[in-house]
Amino acid sequence: MKATKIIYWITTAIVALMMAFSAYSYFTQPALTEAFHHLGYPDHFRVELAIAKLIGAILLLAPVGPRIKEWTYAGFTFTFIAAFMAHTAAGDPVANRVMPLVFLGILAVSYLQYHKLQKGVQKAVPAH
Repeated sequence: MKATKIIYWITTAIVALMMAFSAYSYFTQPALTEAFHHLGYPDHFRVELAIAKLIGAILLLAPVGPRIKEWTYAGFTFTFIAAFMAHTAAGDPVANRVMPLVFLGILAVSYLQYHKLQKGVQKAVPAH
């Protein structure tokens, strides 16, 4: 159980930090405004996505209920898949295409470890 917790917290922290940094960059880096235009997205989408990433990063780390946690994982999954598709459609370099898939893999490890931890908690709580 200890290894599961360590793997969970490391992978979860990596995703949350990356998403928070990404959101911060969306607000502060003019190059990212241009990148969104390059991908064909309107400027307001950059702001909406930054806010969603900040909220998601907080929810991923916060002790929230399982339903909220599931939606957070789902939202980040959609985000990473959409980023891969957008960069591929725009003909961006391979690194821009692969990085969302790398983070999707890290997110998947976090998700699997989260469920292992949840099963451990359920076994530890006696039924009435």
